[in-house]
Amino acid sequence: MGWINYNIEKYSPQQLVVIPLVLFIVSLVVLASTMAATGMPVTPGIDFSGGTAVTIITSDSREQLQGTFAGYPLTDIGDVNNGKFLKFGTMDDVKYQSLSQLIGQNYPDAKIDQIGESFGKSLQYQAALALIFSFIGMAIIIFITFRTFVPSVAMVSCAFADMVMTAAAMNIVGIPLSLGTTAALLMLIGYSVDSDILLTTRVLKRQGKLNDKLMGAFHTGMIMTSTTLAAAAVMFVVSWFGSVQILMEISAVLLIGLVFDLLNTWLTNVGILKWYVQKGGGK
Repeated sequence: MGWINYNIEKYSPQQLVVIPLVLFIVSLVVLASTMAATGMPVTPGIDFSGGTAVTIITSDSREQLQGTFAGYPLTDIGDVNNGKFLKFGTMDDVKYQSLSQLIGQNYPDAKIDQIGESFGKSLQYQAALALIFSFIGMAIIIFITFRTFVPSVAMVSCAFADMVMTAAAMNIVGIPLSLGTTAALLMLIGYSVDSDILLTTRVLKRQGKLNDKLMGAFHTGMIMTSTTLAAAAVMFVVSWFGSVQILMEISAVLLIGLVFDLLNTWLTNVGILKWYVQKGGGK
């Protein structure tokens, strides 16, 4: 990655953090508006909100399907191999039975999966606990490992910013929060601190000029992140052509999160570390 000129010597710590800070504030506004509309910071998918998922083998267009199911809470139509994947909102038993009969008459080979609203709420709670405990565990390990307040806070803050920005981007591009995308967010917690740990270790535990250490860490970190980005991009392309919705959403979340991680690591974290070293911290 030597073709990328990473020289931030002429920029102050305040200048480095301003762009990520603005994005972070905008992301918080997006999450707050989604929270007010849906009750969750990220638009919930059928896994968490409850509803009915139907896979049908058909050549009908979206408009035809919307007309067929006009009397039902059809929320989304996706493409699968040789057919469509339909998502319906929650319905009472009478409405669900009517929908099942209609599908059975028109699409006898259809596959119907129903998730109750109470079960979806239970999954919401479990997913939230998984994210919270994973984040807390990551923070504890960082503080135990480095035992230095400012760099540790910087790494935890960058990881939190990655999550917030990625969640906001999911709302903007229309990726719902599901079991699959929750797993992607959990993976992102690990990915987000990887380059931060590399950066902090190079800056605090090696001798030399600050700018030289930052450039060395940047080149190594970009190689690491680039390989992960490439793998996620390949998975996205393959799942796109194969119409594998869940893999496409997981890879999209990882791609978005890794891009934000580049900003937060090499601008926000670097800005905080530069301020810390200039104030006399580290070697």
